[in-house]
Amino acid sequence: MITITKKEEVVLNQVEIFNPEYPDGVSIKFLKDELGFHEYDLVQILNTLSEKNLIEFNGSSVKLTISDKEINAVKSKKDVEKIELNIKEKESYNLIKELVDDKNLVSKYTLEGHLLYGDLKLSNFKMYHIILSLENKNLLKPIKKEDGDYYLLVE
Repeated sequence: MITITKKEEVVLNQVEIFNPEYPDGVSIKFLKDELGFHEYDLVQILNTLSEKNLIEFNGSSVKLTISDKEINAVKSKKDVEKIELNIKEKESYNLIKELVDDKNLVSKYTLEGHLLYGDLKLSNFKMYHIILSLENKNLLKPIKKEDGDYYLLVE
């Protein structure tokens, strides 16, 4: 599922409507006039939709790339970030389940390395935010042992 804002949904819907009429791409000027958005805001929205692989945006025209992907529209970018963080949090928790040993322990550095450089490729900020969130939910507990720092997966 792809999560977008309501404004992004409005722009995407407009592109979907005009996509069949403009096979070479819908002009950004045409979209700007049709939607009444400021050009700067429209370009920001189109760049975001392009990053999510919903459209192709070359700076002057837009083509639709999605077909039947499930899209969820929320009120604000903050809501989008919250939903995406929850998804990353679940993926991180599943990764931790795979990394723990028979005592449900994983080295702090092993865990951080997998979160940063593994399939999830989290930023430092997101990684620490997710770890802290899992700790606050009592799913992960930091442990100090003689040979280093560990996390205990609480199930």
